[in-house]
Amino acid sequence: MATKCEKCGPGYPTPLEAMKGPREEIIYLPCIYRNTGIEAPDYLATVDVDPKSPHYCQVIEAEDIHAKCDLGYVHTSHCLASGEVMVSSLGDPKGNGKGGFVLLDGETFEVKGTWERPGGAAPMGYDFWYQPRHNVMISSEWAAPNVFRDGFNPADVEAGLYGSHLHVWDWQRHEIVQTLPLQEGLIPLEVRFLHNPDAAQGFVGCALSSTIQRFYKNQGGTWSVEKVIQVPPKKVKGWMLPEMPGLITDILLSLDDRFLYFSNWLHGDLRQYDISDPQRPRLTGQLFLGGSIVKGGPVQMLEDQELKSQPEPLVVKGKRVPGGPQMIQLSLDGKRLYVTTSLYSAWDKQFYPDLIREGSVMLQIDVDTVKGGLKLNPNFLVDFGKEPLGPALAHELRYPGGDCSSDIWV
Repeated sequence: MATKCEKCGPGYPTPLEAMKGPREEIIYLPCIYRNTGIEAPDYLATVDVDPKSPHYCQVIEAEDIHAKCDLGYVHTSHCLASGEVMVSSLGDPKGNGKGGFVLLDGETFEVKGTWERPGGAAPMGYDFWYQPRHNVMISSEWAAPNVFRDGFNPADVEAGLYGSHLHVWDWQRHEIVQTLPLQEGLIPLEVRFLHNPDAAQGFVGCALSSTIQRFYKNQGGTWSVEKVIQVPPKKVKGWMLPEMPGLITDILLSLDDRFLYFSNWLHGDLRQYDISDPQRPRLTGQLFLGGSIVKGGPVQMLEDQELKSQPEPLVVKGKRVPGGPQMIQLSLDGKRLYVTTSLYSAWDKQFYPDLIREGSVMLQIDVDTVKGGLKLNPNFLVDFGKEPLGPALAHELRYPGGDCSSDIWV
């Protein structure tokens, strides 16, 4: 693993050059035990994804996370051109909302201070992405940690406690210059600019509204946002609400900016859209990987605008997969998509209690990069239910040399 931020990765000059890089051989995943009933530290798992390796599909190393860093309520990290690491925050130490950013030394990872100006944090925080050539950073907002950390309460939505805005920051001045309200945009989570460093547009996935919103620089030089994808809710019986949202929890873009991928954690499907025309994404691939509406489960589908019948449960290598597709990562060449199934332990316990008992899994999807399309690799399964200390909840996926959701070209 690289030990200095400024020396991470092979340093591809462009996103298209990165697509020509070598095939991934290992993937890092933070694995969580908090709120699972298992008294063990969270850890960083290293998974072997090299088909030629005798340890293919296995966890080959586990490292204690908290021995390295003990920051609370943090989420996204990006390396900066200065060599520093910038990390987004969701709240203050008491769990109140505070969308600020922490700067870490790129060599020692010691905290250097906050990135934003004093008193200039957003009301809530989550993800961020910056585009230096346009002197801009876009950040999103989930909710105050005190709101979501014990589970989802629909009353908190009615009370306006969940995020519904994007914040536009002046990259050089470190301050908010615009706040964009999102129509049908509750809980905007993952922010993705196009990888082309000259691009002045990108996308954000809004979890609860189940929409993809496109943000862009308008002709006046300020920033605007528009809805470009809507996943319709499903009318159901046997669930906590009469309508079930898809709950878009992660999105990413291929390095050539041709395809957008996202996961519907509750509905259980993974989607691929052609975004050659970013204003009019076109569905090119869809694959169900578990979820809450599978046949034989407690939820009965009463009305669905997309499906004629409920999907079959997913079984891979003899294991019925608990949960639904959540975090995703794409290979540099765009031909393989990796997926994990845990969102957040308190929400896992609420929506997919089997995840707590069995642990999450990691899957691999083969991608058609010519015509579009997704196909499950039936021979790939990493079962975190078999970890030595007990079932663990694996979360986001990262390559040691950079990937589609962390690399920013300046």
